[in-house]
Order: sequence, then structure tokens, then C-alpha cells
Amino acid sequence: GGLSDLAERLKQEGNRLFADHHYQLAVTVYSQALKDTPSSTALLCNRALAHMKMENYGAALLDAEQCIRIDRGFAKGHYRRGAAALGLGRIKEALKDFRTASQIRPGDKDALDKLRHCEMIVRRMAFEAAIRQDEEASPFDNLKWNTMPLEDDYDGPMWEGDTITEEFVTGMVERFKAGGLLAKRYLYRLLVEAKAALEPLPNVIAVKIPQGNSLTVCGDTHGQFYDLAHIFEINGNPAPANPYCFNGDYVDRGSWSVEVIATLFMYKVLHPNSLHLTRGNHETTAMNKIYGFEGEVTHKHSKHAYDCFVEVFKFLPLAVTLNEEVFICHGGLFNDDRVSLDDIRKVNRAVEPSSDGILCDILWSDPQEERGRAPSKRGTGCCFGPDVTERWLRENNMKLLVRSHEMKEDGYDVQHNGKCITIFSAPNYCDQMGNKGAFIKFGSNCKPTFTRFSASPHPQLKPMAYSPLGYGQFV
Repeated sequence: GGLSDLAERLKQEGNRLFADHHYQLAVTVYSQALKDTPSSTALLCNRALAHMKMENYGAALLDAEQCIRIDRGFAKGHYRRGAAALGLGRIKEALKDFRTASQIRPGDKDALDKLRHCEMIVRRMAFEAAIRQDEEASPFDNLKWNTMPLEDDYDGPMWEGDTITEEFVTGMVERFKAGGLLAKRYLYRLLVEAKAALEPLPNVIAVKIPQGNSLTVCGDTHGQFYDLAHIFEINGNPAPANPYCFNGDYVDRGSWSVEVIATLFMYKVLHPNSLHLTRGNHETTAMNKIYGFEGEVTHKHSKHAYDCFVEVFKFLPLAVTLNEEVFICHGGLFNDDRVSLDDIRKVNRAVEPSSDGILCDILWSDPQEERGRAPSKRGTGCCFGPDVTERWLRENNMKLLVRSHEMKEDGYDVQHNGKCITIFSAPNYCDQMGNKGAFIKFGSNCKPTFTRFSASPHPQLKPMAYSPLGYGQFV
């Protein structure tokens, strides 16, 4: 139906705010108009678009679904729902809606473009799945978490409804502190949703820190759950107003790796745009077999759950950039001078890294004080000097390299004339190094501020308790 005078006036005001990029205010005004005329598909569609501009794809999806309930033949409703599903990485759902929109309005170029884009992605996904099928079936095949009953004696927080809640996440963190575990149903749901959140992401995540905001970068946490919990106690939980980037090596060494990665995955699902995760060299099967994660997941949950973690790890992005100035990756730079940001973007990351190449170097390399390069002390990746860092940053229009991967006495280290920072967030590493942990805060000017912290007490369980190598065997 038509809009009342009031709703029409509010709609025009909302459109003006939208045009001026005031998307949150536009949402507020469209919502006022919808109170007056709740069945307006035009208003719902406009509000959905404003939500999408703020990456509120879930809210956009709800508005688009309401549009379709009101008028199944409204092409724009299907188009909006498809775009929101695409924003959520739900390619097949998006494909259906773009197909419907194209059938209702055959001349709609946008819907047709999106449809072709989705078809290409789905074909590629089918192709990749077929290849994977040839190698081995995915542990996620035929996985139905929603048919799994909760254990009779489960007395922890409940995860019901369509989305994860802050209450569930903070409740689970408290349960972990007390030595409790995720219910099997919730563990598998988390793995499914973490995979869905990570898989569509690009290799390099471009993050913007607006004026007046900041972002916290943490380094290796290595299964030291009580120290991760301490970071959140002193610096606040991840939230849209308090974003974090964790730079790989969440698991192995420490004996609470399941709790660390589950906590970070819960926050990733809760606040997908406010918690960024990169892959470390320990998010690989070769490391997990030796340093405890495979044994820990198998002991606390099951081998099948471990196989699911392995698959999710392959989808962790390789790097994060801040305001197109700071480049963050786990290990460091490359054996080959010609490797650029674009090359990193093009790598197939959904594999176990080989012993050389871009994926290997970005996960494994270390800085050195000497100019040039040297073979890595670790036997994988390379060591790169200040001239290598300087040149790579200049050629890729970056100003600062932030990496982790190495324990530092103070939790951080600044090298290469201030252009390379190492950040390490596992204090008293393996219960014996006596080091501090640290994290970095970056404001919109991308100047680093460091906070150091000491180790937190934890229950009596030695590092690498679940490793086939046993305690103390680390290199």
C-alpha cells in the first residue's frame, strides 16, 4: 500500500541521511516510518540496504525476508535477501534469490550479474568439493549438530535460537575457567559456524580503524587459556567498540588449546567484524600431531572433532592490514623479493603448507639484524633483514610490519629501524620462560602503544600434557 504523509516524509529524510553515509541514523528514521506503515516493502528494502552498508547482514536478511512475506513477487526483496546472504557467505541461498529476482525482472542487470557471480562461486565450490572428495571426504559431510542431544549431566550455558549470544560466550569462558567443556552439540555447532565465518574471507583482510577508535593486536597464545582470559580482563572483551586481531598460534604447547581456540571462535561468530584471526604455523596438522593439539582434542572431545578443527584452520586468513599502513602476519616476509600483497591475495590458502613458497614463508619466517636473507634457524621459511623489510613495505605501500611467532622477553620487540614489530602474548611461555606477554593498541594514526602483562595462575597441568612427545620437548 501507499505511505502516509508522515511515513513518506520520514522515508525522504532517511534517503537523505543514507546519501550522506549516515547509515545508522538512516536505519533509525526508516524504523520510525515503519512504525507508521509496517507493511511498506520500499521502507523495508531501504532499511535492509542501510544495514548492509554497516555490514549488519543478519538484520538486512530479516528485513528482506519480511519484504518477501508481504509480496512474494517483489523482485527487490529477493535481490536484497540474496545480497545479505552473500554478505553472510551463504552462496547457495544467495544464488536462489538472485535467480528468482532475475526471473521476476529479466532485465535487471544487477541481479543478473550477482546471479552469474554466485553460479561461478558455486561451480568452483562444487569443483573443489569434488577434488576434496577424491582425496578424502570432509569431516563436515553429513554432520548434523542440531540432531545431537545435550548430555544428561550438562549444566552449562545454553546456546539456543539462530545466533550466538554474548551471555553464552561469557558463560562458556567462565565454564572453561572452572574446568568445564563445551557440550558435543555446541562444539560441533561452533565448528560449523566458525567455518562458515572464515571460509568466504579473502587471504588478506583490510581493516579500517576510524578516527577516535582503536584496535588491539595480540600475538601467540599457545593454549594458555588463563592468560587469554587475563587479556580480556585488563583490555575488555572483543566487541564492535573494542576490536581485536589475534595473530595465529592459538593451539599447541599449552594444555588448554581447546579452550583458547573455542573462545576465539565463539567471539568470531558473535562479532565477525570485530575479531580478526590469522593463521599461524601451529594451525597445521604437522605441528598439531607433535605439540599436543591433536591429542588434546581427541582426549577432551574426539578424533572427528579434531579433523573438523583441521579443516577450519585451513580457512584462517593469512594477513590483516590496518588503514592500508600496517601489515600483520604470523611469521614474516618472503624468500623471493618479488612476492607482493597481490600474490598473497591469490594464494590458495585452504591447504596444509608445503616446505617452501608464500604460504610457508608467511607462517614461518623470522626477522634478523643482518641485511639480506639467511636460511631459517627453524629449518622452514627464511630469515629476512632490515633492507628486505624496508623494500617490501615500500613496494607494497605499507609502513609497518607486525608479526608474532617468536617469544620475546618483554612480550614485544621493535626491530629493523622501527619497521618490524614482534608481538607475543603467551607470558611465562610453557611455564618456564619467565617472559612477559604483551599486546599492541593501534589508533587511527597507526602508532603502536604496548601493554605488558605477567602470567596468570592456572590449574596444575603441565604444558604439552597431551603431546606424544611429553613435557619439555619443544624446539
